[in-house]
Amino acid sequence: MKRSIYIIQSGLILAIFGFTLINFTFRDDDKVKDFKLKNVDGSYVSLSDYPDAKGFIIIFTCNHCPFAKLYPARLNELNLKYKKLGIPLLAISSTDTIVYEEDTYVKMVEKSNKESFNFPYLYDGQQIVAKNFKAQKTPHAYVIWKEKGQWTIKYQGAIDDNGAEPEKVENNYISMAIDQLLNNKEVKIKETKSIGCQIRFRK
Repeated sequence: MKRSIYIIQSGLILAIFGFTLINFTFRDDDKVKDFKLKNVDGSYVSLSDYPDAKGFIIIFTCNHCPFAKLYPARLNELNLKYKKLGIPLLAISSTDTIVYEEDTYVKMVEKSNKESFNFPYLYDGQQIVAKNFKAQKTPHAYVIWKEKGQWTIKYQGAIDDNGAEPEKVENNYISMAIDQLLNNKEVKIKETKSIGCQIRFRK
């Protein structure tokens, strides 16, 4: 019964905010290319800056999307929990700043300060990283893991199963995937549908 109610609520959010619900299938052995992007503190960040990392939480997000605005506190909590275990969180904004002025680098800096982000918030101005990941919406979450010296996607999709009401979350998909990987188990839920605003790619 709870599941049905949640689906109805999600549909209502879709109708009000124009979110897109899309599912993209990936293979469990999909590899990720390293990247170097500008952080809100002016430094440049890449995966290779974390030589001891076991994995990463990668979140494609932005400033303008109403659904992305629901998650800053939860992203801080995820980074606080998993960074010390060798799985830091990196947030990336790849939206078209010509269309969405709210997503410019200057606005990203303001957002990071206002929300007290404890993780890097990276500017993908050329949208190259989002294309490499095949990210489609905000937020769009990935868990990547180091295997034989390469970064492999182990989970992608939603952060959890209730954006609007965090106290009613039943499945923390990111936490579930990471906990299974830390215990040398296969990720049971490798992919979910994510509700969010579509990333507009410039041609």
